Formats: sequence, C-alpha cells, structure tokens
Amino acid sequence: MSEVKKRIIGHRGARDLWPENGLAGFRKVLDLGVAGVEFDVHPTADGDLAVIHDPTLDRTTEGQGPVCTRTMVELRTLRLKGGDEGVPSLDEVLDVLAPAGVELHIELKVGPDGNPYPGLEARVAEHVRKRGLTAQSVLTSFWPEVLHRLRAAFPEGKLLASINASSAEKLGGLDAVLDELDAAKVDYVAVHHALLAKEMELLLRRVGTPRLGAWVINDPAEIARWLAEPVGIITTDRPDLFPQPAQA
Repeated sequence: MSEVKKRIIGHRGARDLWPENGLAGFRKVLDLGVAGVEFDVHPTADGDLAVIHDPTLDRTTEGQGPVCTRTMVELRTLRLKGGDEGVPSLDEVLDVLAPAGVELHIELKVGPDGNPYPGLEARVAEHVRKRGLTAQSVLTSFWPEVLHRLRAAFPEGKLLASINASSAEKLGGLDAVLDELDAAKVDYVAVHHALLAKEMELLLRRVGTPRLGAWVINDPAEIARWLAEPVGIITTDRPDLFPQPAQA
C-alpha cells in the first residue's frame, strides 16, 4: 500500500448508508473516522442556505420543484426519502459537523437552469467566516468562474475544484481547465476516478499527490486500488469500507 497519507471524505454525508445530505447521516458518519464530510448548498427563497444536492426536490425528497423557490421553513417540512427528517440548513449541518473538527467540504451548486446563483460565493464565504470556520472549511465547485469568484470572496480560505470527463470537455479539455484552476489559486483538485485513471500522469505532474483527490470510490476492489495510488484525498459514499488506519 502507498505510504501517502489519505484523507477520506464522506460524500453527501455517506449517501449509500443514510439519506444523502441529511442530519442523521451527518451525525453517524462522524463515527466512521472520516477526515472530512462533503455536502452541497443552494440558496432558499427567504435568504437562507439549504443543504441538498440537486437544484430540484424531486429525487431526494417528497417534494417537487426548484429548491430556490422554497423557504427554509418549507424545506424542513419536506421529508428526505428513506428518512424521517427534512432538508437541513447550512447552520444545522455546521452545528453537527463543526464541533468534531472534520474538514467541511462545502460545494456550491448551480440553479435549475444550470447557471451559478448570483452572489452565492460571497454569501457562503461570509457565512463560514462569521462562524469562525475558515480554517476548517474547503469551498468547492466544478466551475472555474465560480472558483474565481470564490477566491476573490475567500482569499484566506481553501478551495477545491471537482472535474469529470464531461466538465473537462465542456471547458476545453483537461489542460485548459487546469490552467484556469491555477489562475484561481485552487488548493485541491478532485477528479472522477475514471478520468483520473486515464490522465494520472498529467494530473500528478500538474497537481501533485497532496493536492489530488479521487471520487467517488465505493467498491471494495476500487477502494483497495485507490488506497494504493498516489492521491491525497478519496471521496466516498461508503466510508465504512475503508480501513481505520487509512483514515487516521
């Protein structure tokens, strides 16, 4: 096994174990020794920030329609599928995770039209800053334009860029994306495992092991493989399948 120390990050809490982005899962994932927890934010109609992955409610809740058209009170009343809790606010999630000292990987999502929400970067950065969680937080996005705005709004904080084959193609290819990420002074680059396996040499040269992450690694055989690869971060829906020494 590689001697490179791995940081294991629970994806959307640990969505293959509990309802994704739900408070129950966030509480339970802390018992699995993760180094960090990844979750997603959208703005609400009343100016709050909700933790949910999709721009619409249909897949993960009993509700329907865009997240951003609902108030936080309304979102809390919508049951997550497979659970008995509603959609949580960013503050509720931070109340659970922050005291544990884990890294907070907060992904800024886009709206139902596929475009970034205006001003979301500054809002999330200021929210984290006011709670005294700058050092503990990693703000993330797929899109260089969002990461550039995050760097301006969060100059003292850490940023992570996510890349998969589709996003790289839309943005002009992997080298072009990495050039943009360099310009945004991104701290970490997390790459979908299929693209990472194909472009490992380039990514190691451009990004380097400590800054490079693989996602989403869930299958036991894939877990064994990526624990032995020269990456610093592994994001997973099944942190329970990782050996504790890898998470220490």
